[in-house]
Amino acid sequence: MKTKFPLIQIMDEQGNVAEPSEREKISQDLALTFYKQMIRIRLFDRKAVSLQRQGRIGTYAPFEGQEAAQVGSALALKEDDWLFPTYRDHGAAFVFGHSLRNILLFWNGRNEGCVPPDGKKIFPPGIPIATQIPHAAGAALAEKMKGSSCAAIAYFGDGATSEGDFHEGLNFASVMKAPVVFFNQNNGYAISVPIEKQMNSETIAQKAIAYGIPGVRVDGNDVFAVYSETLKALARARKGEGPTLIEAVTWRYGAHTTADDPTKYRDQSESHAKRETIDPILRLERFLKNEGVFNDKLMKAFEEDAAAEIDKAVEEMEHYPPANPADIFDYVFEKSVWPIEKQKRDYLQLIGGGM
Repeated sequence: MKTKFPLIQIMDEQGNVAEPSEREKISQDLALTFYKQMIRIRLFDRKAVSLQRQGRIGTYAPFEGQEAAQVGSALALKEDDWLFPTYRDHGAAFVFGHSLRNILLFWNGRNEGCVPPDGKKIFPPGIPIATQIPHAAGAALAEKMKGSSCAAIAYFGDGATSEGDFHEGLNFASVMKAPVVFFNQNNGYAISVPIEKQMNSETIAQKAIAYGIPGVRVDGNDVFAVYSETLKALARARKGEGPTLIEAVTWRYGAHTTADDPTKYRDQSESHAKRETIDPILRLERFLKNEGVFNDKLMKAFEEDAAAEIDKAVEEMEHYPPANPADIFDYVFEKSVWPIEKQKRDYLQLIGGGM
């Protein structure tokens, strides 16, 4: 069992791919697809923050800086695979085919936001930390028992690795050889707690040793490396060889959520410096320029297309029929109980809705 977990990188910070065998795997179309999707989700993320500041959606969890980790992993999936996101992985869900309108509805407090398009196996975002990990293991095992070739991917942050659900999910998946990829985005902070204060382990990838499964540590801002390692892990899963733990080392520029102030616990000048060095989109831009395929007109078209798509989804979200406040009470139990009925009655009276 491997005990050292070096950081796997294909593309350096200047956009260079030194290894010829790796360069041969990267087509121009693939690189442009990565770029287009990363621009698409970054613009969405910025728009969502703006919407929250205007009071048009609720509290929002930004992911800017983590685009390569989400795009590279999501594009490695097959159409009928499972995706288990956290509250910060709407970029991956969007790339995998989730409705952008529904993603916005979720952040607007609507149950409909948890519903993916027909045929897409996208679980509702996990809000309690790590609870989606055992769910992913179970769904993957179900696919194995059905004899399908489908796999699952579970996203989670570094803080989730300190939760019991993380250990239970990995142990169960390991024992049952469930076809699941456990994809950790290590952005260095579990809300306000830096990783060195959260655990004594040198890496998250090494936690795989305890469960007898492969652990991989990848540069999470290198979209080529993320894509390559996720493909390998998914192929292993489909062959019946069980789960893999991937630690994608990345960085979140902004706050944990729009209700948070990162200046209270983190020197934000570090974020500003990282934008000029390890930024995943800038790095890919440098690669495209090195290859002579970066085209300002084409890139502007990507941005305009993404902006139009996002604006359309915002309009659809804001014209969606008003929510029924009773919904939050009516679906707690199959048969309602008196405390719920009392809460419902009191709340509806409070907002003037009656019964």
